[in-house]
Parts: sequence; C-alpha cells; structure tokens
Amino acid sequence: MRIKLITWHKVAVYSFILSLVLWFSFSEQVIGKNQHLDPQQKHVLERLSFGITSSQIQQVNQEGLESYIQAQLNPQQIIEPKILANYSASLDLIAQEPMILQKQVMAYRKQIRSDKLSLKQQREKRQAVNKLINKAGNQAVKAHLAHAAYSHRQLQEVMVDFWFNHFNVDLNKRPIKLWVNDYTNQIRTHALGNFRDLLEVTAKHPAMLSYLDNRKNTAPDSPTGRRKKIGLNENYARELMELHTLGIDGGYTQDDIITLARILTGWGVDNTGTKGSGKGFFFHHNRHDQKDKLFLGQRIAGAGIEEGEQALDILASHPATAHFISYKLAQYFVADVPPNSLVDKLAKEFIASQGDIKVVLDALIHSQEFNDSRYYKQKLKTPYQYLISLVRMSEIRQPNFQRLRGMLRQLSMPVYECAVPTGYKNTATAWLNPQAMLQRTSFATAVSNGVLNRKHQVRQQLLQRNLGELSPHTQRVVSTSPPRLRAALILGSPEAMYR
Repeated sequence: MRIKLITWHKVAVYSFILSLVLWFSFSEQVIGKNQHLDPQQKHVLERLSFGITSSQIQQVNQEGLESYIQAQLNPQQIIEPKILANYSASLDLIAQEPMILQKQVMAYRKQIRSDKLSLKQQREKRQAVNKLINKAGNQAVKAHLAHAAYSHRQLQEVMVDFWFNHFNVDLNKRPIKLWVNDYTNQIRTHALGNFRDLLEVTAKHPAMLSYLDNRKNTAPDSPTGRRKKIGLNENYARELMELHTLGIDGGYTQDDIITLARILTGWGVDNTGTKGSGKGFFFHHNRHDQKDKLFLGQRIAGAGIEEGEQALDILASHPATAHFISYKLAQYFVADVPPNSLVDKLAKEFIASQGDIKVVLDALIHSQEFNDSRYYKQKLKTPYQYLISLVRMSEIRQPNFQRLRGMLRQLSMPVYECAVPTGYKNTATAWLNPQAMLQRTSFATAVSNGVLNRKHQVRQQLLQRNLGELSPHTQRVVSTSPPRLRAALILGSPEAMYR
C-alpha cells in the first residue's frame, strides 16, 4: 500500500510538471504571436528608433502602428523612463547652465593671469580649468548616449542624430565642451518643430559661433575692426548656405557668401555672462557692417542684428533649402540614393508648411516610397546607430557608456568629434569596409558576453523577437552553432547591421 501511495504521488507530481510545461509552452506561443510584428511594422520601428525593444512591440500590438507613429511625432506627450532621469541626475555638470561653467573658467583664467599666484599655483589652476572643461565634455557624451539608449521618445532622438550632423560642431574646439550639451538640448527641443526656429537656435549658439569662427567676424571698417586690425570671417556664412540651408548647388555665388558674412558681423559670444540674455549669444554693434546689402537678389537695409534675422528668413524659405533638407531626410530614412519622387513630395510639404518638420516627417513616413518593401533592410546602420541598437535590442538597462564611447571611437565615429562641418555620413559607402565589419562582429561578441554590463545576460530568444525574422542563412548558422555563440551571431548578423 505504501508503494502504491508513492507511485500515485509521483504520477501527480509528474502530471503537474507536465501541465506547467504545456502551459508555459502555450503561453510562449501566445506571447510570441502577440509580440510578432509584420514586416511593415518592423520597418517603421527600425527607421523611427535606434532599435526595437519589447515595450515598443507591446505598444504597437496594443494600440496599433498609427498610434505609435503619431505619439512619436508628438514627443512632448510621451513620459520618459525614470532610468533616464536618474542617470541624468548623476551627471552634475550637465544640470548646470553652461554660462555658469563659462564664468568659472573665466575666473580661473583671470587668476592665472594675475601676478598674485606662484608658478605652482598657476599650474594647479590650469589643471583645474582643463579638468572642468573635460568633465563637462565627458558628461555631455554620456548624456547623449543615455538619451539614445533609454528615451521613449525615439523618433526625437533619431532626429537629434540627424540634425546634429546637419548642424555639426566639434567637441575638441574650445570652448565647445562647455556648451555642447546645451547645444544638443536646443536641437532636441526643436528637432520636430519649425526649421526656421532650429536654424536660428544654431545660428545664435556659442557652440556654432565658436566652431565656425563667426565670433571673430568683424567689419574691417567698424570701430573694433580698425582698432584691432581684423576683418571678415566667411567660415560660418559659407557653411550656413552650403551645408545648413541651400546646399552646394543652391544657386548662390561667392558674392553672396561675402555679403552674408557682412550681414553676420557682430554675431558673437558673451564670454562673461554680463551682456545680452546671459545665454551666451551677444550682438556686438561695434563690430557690425552698417551698410546696405544685396543678398540672393534681395536688398537688406543696414539695421544691425535685424539684418541677420532677415537673412535667416530668406534662407529658410528658399526653394533650394526645401529641396536640400528633403533630400537629406529621404536619404536618412529611406535610401542612400532616395527616389526623386519622394524628395519632390517632401519639398512641396516643406514649402507649404513653412518648414514644419513634423509635417514633413509625417508625409515621409506615410509615403509610398518609405513603405515600399524594396527599401526594407537597405540602410546600413552607422557605427553609432549600430552600437545603440545592440544595447536596445539586448535591453541592457545599465550599460557602461564609457566603454560604449570607446567602441565608437574604434569604429571611427566618436560622439561629438567629427572635425569637418559636414558631420558624419549616414550612407553605406562611408562605413562599409572589411575592417569595420570585422570590428562590428568583434563588438557584437563582446556585448553578448556582457562587456557593457556583467550582470546582464543577453538572451537569444529576446534578440530574435526584437530583431524579427532572420534570413534562412542566418537561421542555419545560428541553429548549428554552440548555444553560447548564438546571441553573438545574431548581434553580428546582417539583419542587426541593417535597418
């Protein structure tokens, strides 16, 4: 009798375990079905974010794709995760107004120039200045990476990537390290707003005025020009037309560049925080060219800072600007060589909406060209897009951003450090080469082995769900490889490198 009781007890236990196995198996099938994205949904999420996560899949399945798109186009309605706020709070310098940091640096330098300090004390002050500046730059990079990885406002962060490269500045040119976080935040605020507003924000920001030397731009016959024997600096005027608005084929001449430089004389920086609005920009009247000008065929009367405002109006509303911005957007979101039909369509929307970026993006996302399956998985991710996508697909909650920054440097795309005004390219020809692909697969292996967070296990099932359907070749390679290598193979697959 005792033996029978034990036997029946075992049968009951085995039955219970079997029922659990069957239930979890059924649950996984149901969950997998509920979390499945069709090719179009997957395409939209991949292009409007830096990498698909479980929460995005859940949102699309519960609310629908159109609801997701409209939410992303209106980011102010999206509540950001606490992890982003907590991480940002840990970066003490980025919470401060950059002008406060600028004043601190100026105070240090004033002390260094005085005769009251010994050589040792001067050296210590210089070290303190360099430490402060470098810390501000390092924290700005980490904040940038954290927003890209954590933010629920993914389209906004994608547009920050787009616009920062469009209005590029280089972190390594002083004093940009003190200002680059604020510059990025200004771009973030206007990333889905009006182009004219965004253009002015960048035109008046100390980071841009310093990077392209307009802070030095002075009319030769102005009081300051005569006293200091300095003159026009055309750097910003040239890039403002060639890279920021009209494009290289925008129909302007060298005379227009010189005229725009004259218009922008006096647009400079307030180093002390005692002039203007205290936000870093200041118009120096004694540097300005007060004469009347002829710019792009339009007469501009000598009127001080208002001349620059009028020039920005002309540039922002110019048909060449509409076409140039539309081409770059189509190239970023659709194909390296975008279809002309889409570019023309977006240019019309740009003009009709007076540069409303959200309206243009809405038209792009709902265009026939964007949703054409021929363009699915045809955009090679830049190193920045690729590494951020690994973090998001793997759902690593607390990655080591310093290590991630080092990886980007090794892939020749360090954050905020593109030295040329053109910014980093987003086309395959810039990044597709054997050495780069080898490095990517090496980093994919490192990420799968926990290099960004030793406590986080990168799971194969999660990756396959977030990445979506793998090609037959990738499936075969993954399934025939040892289990410990499968996550790395998925992260290093073509499906993970293209969007």
